[in-house]
Amino acid sequence: MRKILILGGTRFFGKRLVERLLQDSVNDVTILTRGETSDTFGDHVHRIHADRFQANELAQAVGDTLWDVVFDNICYSPDEADQARRIFDGKTKRYILTSSLSVYDFSEEALTEDIFDPETYPIRHGGRNDFTYQEGKRLAEAVFMQQATFPVATVRFPIVLGIDDYTRRLHFHIEHVRNELPIGIPNPEAQISFIRSDEAADFLYWLGCSSTMAGPFNACSDGTVRIKDILTMIEEETEKLAIIQNQAADEHMSPFGIEHSWFMDTTKAQSAGYKFLNLNNWLPELVSSLNKTYEE
Repeated sequence: MRKILILGGTRFFGKRLVERLLQDSVNDVTILTRGETSDTFGDHVHRIHADRFQANELAQAVGDTLWDVVFDNICYSPDEADQARRIFDGKTKRYILTSSLSVYDFSEEALTEDIFDPETYPIRHGGRNDFTYQEGKRLAEAVFMQQATFPVATVRFPIVLGIDDYTRRLHFHIEHVRNELPIGIPNPEAQISFIRSDEAADFLYWLGCSSTMAGPFNACSDGTVRIKDILTMIEEETEKLAIIQNQAADEHMSPFGIEHSWFMDTTKAQSAGYKFLNLNNWLPELVSSLNKTYEE
């Protein structure tokens, strides 16, 4: 059996990852949870209860178990990374850290993994409130890559979308167009990457369980989309015009409202054998599906 631990496996793509793992009978899956979010996995998974952000609780919950793979979807700071790399020292054969497109600055060119090198990035310590999201993720990667004694792969995801997106970022745009509310978008021409929640889970599974590769990997659907093209899709579905403004009140600023393009190159993962979905095939379908939920 392959013993797998998931930190952050009760919602969104973490939940999708559990579902994907359970499709393979060789996987013995354990979820670390505080017990605040219910799940539907029943006795198909094991559960250990602890707050991932409290080092003593995490260490006690993990105990002396040896894991084949640990998936960490909820690490946001160098201190959390440092706690984990100490706790799992000698207790895991492989560690998959969910990171982010946010480790990169904006660029009009496709971003490749070597643009940010966590193995040479100067480490500073602190909690998630001490850094921006971008800097927290950069430093978390740096701690694992420079100081972990076990193999680590980091997955740099863009914004993850799906019917099950609890952050409701695509929902925001559909609701605003349907309700004829203004949407603040600084640069409608900016290009952006996305990945679907089930695709994110499938990539994590592939990297953690079907490969032995370490280091950073970009993971996003093939292709890019301009922000204004997303709104065009929504306009076609709702039969209403989007009210686009460069500036708007905070509650009307788009979660996709980037000032410059921000998208990734996935040549590294594809060269290793992974095939991503085509963004322009699934994004219109997702917009249509979400819009129908409002009509129903």
